[in-house]
This record gives sequence, structure tokens and C-alpha cells, in this order.
Amino acid sequence: MRLVSRSAFAALALAFAPAAVAGNASFQDPKGDDNGPGTYTYPTKAEYKKGSFDVTAVDIKEKGQDIEIEITIAAPFEDPWDSAKWPTPGNGFSLQMFQLYVDTDGKAGSGEKDGLPGMNATFAEDSRWEKVVMISPQANKEITSRLDQKAKGMKAKVVLPTKVSAKGKKVTALIKKADLGADPAKAGFQLLVASNEGYDNQPQNGILARTVNEFEGEHRFGGGDDGDSDPHFVDCLAGKAKGGDDEVKAQHAMLAFDASKKKKAELKMVRAGG
Repeated sequence: MRLVSRSAFAALALAFAPAAVAGNASFQDPKGDDNGPGTYTYPTKAEYKKGSFDVTAVDIKEKGQDIEIEITIAAPFEDPWDSAKWPTPGNGFSLQMFQLYVDTDGKAGSGEKDGLPGMNATFAEDSRWEKVVMISPQANKEITSRLDQKAKGMKAKVVLPTKVSAKGKKVTALIKKADLGADPAKAGFQLLVASNEGYDNQPQNGILARTVNEFEGEHRFGGGDDGDSDPHFVDCLAGKAKGGDDEVKAQHAMLAFDASKKKKAELKMVRAGG
């Protein structure tokens, strides 16, 4: 019997590996890693139920002239503060804020190095972003107002959905394909899961996103640092985004920060097919 060399076997495996479908990208994330760099703790109010900030899957699909983004979390979406009654009615959920960063060109050194104000995160040289989709409980009018106040220079790179809806453990957002300007199967992605801030009355807050504190409070995650180094989000995609247990460790390492050296987390993109 003729033996096949390791290199030949690897080549065969690569040749028959499933290719990413044009227009689609799917990622998984392990349960139980909704603790940022490994130290974050949930707010104390009962509305912040365990798992409600724990992303488990992200599916991005072309739908004609649109792109559908579906985010799954470990607990059902809820609307404890009745977003329908907000001054500008919201999108049917109250707690979470999602930012989906997109590397549309795949070129090292091209794009934005820093995340949106308040996120306290940078992006690696080969993972810089050109677009970011904001999926929020807040109406687009409110997001646009905060962008004008805090991120006017990045406003043109922010994509706002034409429709957002939450049902069960999934939130779905529809954006215009032309607004993204990239094939999801070829782009890089990074999803940040933060805590929605309805009032946005603190200068250090992000765009309708709360900071993480050293100690948890009624509406604040704890386990961070009250300086300006800790990432202000509690979950993201890491490793190969296949949902493996090793991705918990990869996330903790990626989100590590050093307040004494003012060292922020450096994020990496994930891509369809790994």
C-alpha cells in the first residue's frame, strides 16, 4: 500500500475543504465568555440576566441588494425599559449595544486603528477597519446625534441598519449592501458586545455604550479599571471563531490590558473559513 506524505495529505485536505459561500459569513463563539478579559462581572440589577451579553453566533448573508446580520446570544432578548415608549421609539430590546467592525479591503495598515470613542480598544495592523455597523436599541436618529457629538470624523464609516428586530435569542439587522461595500465572504469582522446607555450623560461613555468600572454597580459591569485602558465591552469574537473552548483563552489574552502602562486591548479580525 502506498503511503501518502503529510504534505500531500494536507494539500488534499485543503483542496476539499468547504469554501466560503460568496456573500455569506458565519461565526460561532463559545458560551460563558461574557467576562471580557476574564475578570468582568455583571451589573447587580436583576434585569441583567446571565448570558444576555454572551454572543454565541454571528451570521451575515446577502439578501438581494441588502445584507442581513443575525446575532445570537445565550439568553433571550428582553425590553425591560420598554423601548417603544422612549422619546424616539427604539428597536424592541433595552440592554445591549453591538458594534460590528469590518475590514473591507484586507490590506495591512489600511483603515482605522482605534475603535469608536469609548470602546477603549485598538485593532492590529492586519485587522484595521473601514466600516462599522451599529446595532442598537436606539433609533438611528439618536445614534446620529451622538456621532455628531463624539465621533464626527468617523461618522462616514458608520453604517446604520434600515431595520432592526429582536426575537428570542436573536437580533437581526438589515443594511444596504452598497453601504458595506464588501463581500462578507472575503471581509474581516469583529463584533463587540457592550452595554446600552440610554442617557449617554457621561463624557467617557461610548456612542450610547456604558463604560466598565472597577466595581460592578446597578447598571455597570465591574472587573475593569476606572482609568482609561480597560475595554468597555464584555464579549467579542476570537481565535478562528468556530466556537471552540480554546477561543475563551484567546479572547482573554486579546482583551488583556495594562492600566499602569495605559496599554489597551488589540483586536484581531475573524474571517469566513478561518
